[in-house]
Amino acid sequence: MSAVTTLQPILDHVVVNVLGDMDRAAEAYRRLGFQLTPRGYHSLGTINHLAIFEENYLELLGYPPGGETSRPDLWLHPPGLTGLVFKAPDPDAVRLQLEERGVAFEPPGEFTRPVELAEGSRDARFRVIRIARELVANGRTFFCHHFTPDLVWRPEWQVHPNGAAAIVGYVIAAADPVATAQLYDRIFGPDILKPVEGGFAFQAGKARIEILSAARIAARFGRAAPGPLDGAARMAALTIATSSLAKTRAVLNGNGIAYECRTDDELVVSHIDAAGVAIAFT
Repeated sequence: MSAVTTLQPILDHVVVNVLGDMDRAAEAYRRLGFQLTPRGYHSLGTINHLAIFEENYLELLGYPPGGETSRPDLWLHPPGLTGLVFKAPDPDAVRLQLEERGVAFEPPGEFTRPVELAEGSRDARFRVIRIARELVANGRTFFCHHFTPDLVWRPEWQVHPNGAAAIVGYVIAAADPVATAQLYDRIFGPDILKPVEGGFAFQAGKARIEILSAARIAARFGRAAPGPLDGAARMAALTIATSSLAKTRAVLNGNGIAYECRTDDELVVSHIDAAGVAIAFT
């Protein structure tokens, strides 16, 4: 069976670019009710905090003081949501599928991050395959293979005061949804894209990936979503499922975070309070 018929999109994690403002961003996400992992230090020079869920996770990614030259390619992107990352159980299958479909990608890369546990320090290890940067505006789309998933999805890190359990939505704002969506059809198609109001969507495990027009995003998120970037597509919003909106509401109220109830079963927090990302809790 060829790689083309076996590779299915499953969201692994999302990346929020915080540049050199990690302390402020981490505090913002704690106030939103997320439990964050201890600060991580990648072998590539970047730093992070994670909010771990059942199947996927959210990563705050930045650089330490004076570290902006470690990965200058990352900091060209705007603050906010800049990474859409799919699972790669078999990195070789990913590479073969991209080659067969004529999707340009960067050479696979590996890196590590020490994880401190009660029994001592271990290295979390990753291999990533990034879609060529010229194909993705204002961010990155890539695949991630976890050699050590037990160092990421740990039960003690999966409990959040706001009840968050999974990323179930990822929204890309596009001036031309057809053109932006074509990349994902090339990677995962045919017939993966489904027309929706204002654009297209496809399922990636528990998460629904949507490529929508600015008008549709404005109707759905109002002023909570970040604004357009010179007519280019940008990654703009997340939807996070919680075990209880009452828990979410209590945390937001307790920490003085404003939100809108745009539907009966959804609370929306502005990008101003979430490091450049509009977040809908459902």
